[in-house]
Formats: sequence, C-alpha cells, structure tokens
Amino acid sequence: MSTQLLAQVKVSPLARHLRAGKVYRREDLAPYSTSVDRELQQLVAAGRLTKAAQGLYYAPRKSVFGDAPPAEEEMLEAFLKDKNFLSFNPSVYNSLRLGMTQLYNKTIVYNHKRHGKFRLGNREFDFRVKHRFPLTNQVTSEYLLVDMLNNLDELAEDETQVLATARRKLAQFDAKKLQKSLQDYGSAATRRLMKSWLNDLAVTKPEPAK
Repeated sequence: MSTQLLAQVKVSPLARHLRAGKVYRREDLAPYSTSVDRELQQLVAAGRLTKAAQGLYYAPRKSVFGDAPPAEEEMLEAFLKDKNFLSFNPSVYNSLRLGMTQLYNKTIVYNHKRHGKFRLGNREFDFRVKHRFPLTNQVTSEYLLVDMLNNLDELAEDETQVLATARRKLAQFDAKKLQKSLQDYGSAATRRLMKSWLNDLAVTKPEPAK
C-alpha cells in the first residue's frame, strides 16, 4: 500500500471510528464510508482490520506477542447480533468429578439464531440452536450434569462407566436445583433416566433419626 493511500486510510471517518479489540459487522461500518467495501479492503491491507468471516471484521489489539484477536464474547455477540448465548468447551464436564478426563479442542455455542459450524478468525465454533439455556453466570453443577447427559453420546468417554458413576454420586448434587435444571433443560431421554435415578435415591435414602 502506498504511503499516500495509507495516510488516507488513517484519517478516514471509518478508520477514526475503529477501536482496538472491537468487532464490527459490515453493515455497522457502512454509514462511515461512501465506498465501504473498498475501504474495508484497504484497512485489512494496512493491518487496521482483520477479516473474521464474511461481513465480519475486528480491529486487532496490540500485545507483546503481536496482534491479538478480540475477546470471544465480543466476536460471538457481533456474529449472532445477540447477547443471549452460552459458549463452552465440553471439557468443563470434567469438573463434575465423575471420572471424566477427556479434553476437547472445540467450542459449542448455544444460541437462538444460528446452527452449524462456522469459522470466525482462526477458530471454529459449533453453533447449536436451543430454545432454553442459562446465562454464563447462572451455570451450576446441576445444569452441567443435565447437559452432559444430554450430550453423552457425543463424548469420548465410556458411557456405561460415566452413567454408573453419575448415578452413584447423584446425592452430591442439590436435589432442588437438579430437578429445576432437569425440567428446564433436560432432553426427553435425560428426563426419563434421571427420574428413575431420583426415584431410586428417594427409596434408598435413610429416614432421619427421631
């Protein structure tokens, strides 16, 4: 890129609008340019923007290791045009202490709009449309147990062993929270399974001393 063109890019209204670490959709930037596609190409060539996907760009953050991508939450929110989503790595199920040890190099995104695998920047995300899911700060161990059972057939674990351990350790979870999570987020198969477990637990639970 010529020095003159680079100078023009730096002082354009669109360029002045950019903030490091922010993600932008083409439609959001169009009002700042009379020739948005050409200017976006120039900004990408100049390193002021990075193209993450079709119609999606971000302004890199500078770090000691070079240009850094934006926060995952920023990228997903811009892609979905929605703040309501839940992203997680299935490795989080290991925190349930049910003997699960597999690590996964994938990110699943529950949301209301998009379904399928999409590459954003240098990462691939598995988007899945769900009618209901908790917000990130509302995720509990009881929800993770229900969601793990919903997805058990996709996991690289010994299903028989995981189910046996989960049933044996069911009493370590909060019963009311578990019932609530099961009602709100459990698949039909998970509800049937957990109902039988909870019934068995109620039968075997010792009566309080009088």
